[in-house]
Amino acid sequence: MTENPILTEVADGVALITFNRPKALNALNRQLLDALSATLEGMATDGDIRVLVLTGAGEKAFVAGADITELARQTPLQTKLLSERGHDIFLKLEALPQPVIAAVNGFALGGGCEIALACDFIYASETAQFGLPEINLGLIPGYGGTQRLPRLIGRNLAKEMIFTGGMIPAGEALRIGLVNRVCSPESLMDTVMATARGMAAKGAVALRAAKQAVNQGLETDLNTGIRMEINQFAMTLLSGDAREGMSAFLEKRKPVFTGKLDD
Repeated sequence: MTENPILTEVADGVALITFNRPKALNALNRQLLDALSATLEGMATDGDIRVLVLTGAGEKAFVAGADITELARQTPLQTKLLSERGHDIFLKLEALPQPVIAAVNGFALGGGCEIALACDFIYASETAQFGLPEINLGLIPGYGGTQRLPRLIGRNLAKEMIFTGGMIPAGEALRIGLVNRVCSPESLMDTVMATARGMAAKGAVALRAAKQAVNQGLETDLNTGIRMEINQFAMTLLSGDAREGMSAFLEKRKPVFTGKLDD
């Protein structure tokens, strides 16, 4: 019986996706990518899911890259189509209305690093290692590494990682701004889930609007981005959670957000 390549659970408004190929260090194959795509499609329209967390099964890897045994059998055309498929899925992840946290618990190499880059931010275990080692196989990153990494850490540092194919430890990833926080292996998931639950307790409309404003604003000029923010700000004012938040502030009490998108 084939093991499910991803596991999904939802609690307290937080969805957890676990890449579940630990014997292969959670390497990306077609089955895993198809399962991830279908899961993301369902989550995008699920109003009960306010935050998504991604992690890898086992202690060794988040995702250790593409499945090379599968990739080695591809023709150039098949490789092009596979890359396009991966980009479609990672763009779908990046465009999710809910915030997404990558909990990197080991190797995040190649496609694994690229998945993490498509998330909103990354928390890493002290044992995590990041890299884009495709150059060592005579290849280049094919799932967004040449585009997202320079945007996150800057052109020169990204070029060094891509051109050398070397790995960097979690501490160095924190120093250069690739990850937001480094935790002990034992505390990683507790720390990530505490952050996720804290975010999930906020107003869902505001969370989604903030993500959209930042992501879309970064792709345009400042004046256009400001107009986007104005529109998103006005939209959040109409939500039930905004009314509750302001009432609670004036009444000097803790707000109780419903998280409803249609209130």
